[in-house]
Amino acid sequence: MHRFSELVDSCAKFSIATLKSVDEKTLEALEVSGATVHVKSLQMVQLQRAILAVGMISLFEASLQDVFGSEGFEATRRVLSEQDELKAAERFVDVHLAINVLKHGYGRSYKALVGRADSLPFKVKRNGEEFFNEGNVTEVRTLVEVDDDFIQLCADVIAEVSGVVGRVTGASI
Repeated sequence: MHRFSELVDSCAKFSIATLKSVDEKTLEALEVSGATVHVKSLQMVQLQRAILAVGMISLFEASLQDVFGSEGFEATRRVLSEQDELKAAERFVDVHLAINVLKHGYGRSYKALVGRADSLPFKVKRNGEEFFNEGNVTEVRTLVEVDDDFIQLCADVIAEVSGVVGRVTGASI
């Protein structure tokens, strides 16, 4: 099998293009008819983006556990720090926390992200906020906004971290 980090980048690009195409076709249909099926379709695409992001990082976690054992994320953070890859470590932690928030909702990961919400490369819904973009009928209930940029961020972090882990351990992720 080809390296996971290469496949996941191709998968992200393919999925982003496919979902964007469905979005565009559905928006065109929505201009002609305000039928519920079109709104549902747009929401389905948004939900699929979140599922894709969670799946990418969850499968990456499994790859890291193949290398480091059950504490794959913690060991990876240590390796990144030891290699002075501080920006990569920060992005890795941010994405990991965001995925935890998508999976589990409010909790420690959410509190950690909200405390740094203004400096993150993605949006986190703050306490009391109902919407990321009020009036956007495509929005689904998540505490982290998952758009195409977020999906690409996940793929980029996987590639970057895989490169460092591979260089240090000799593992091919």
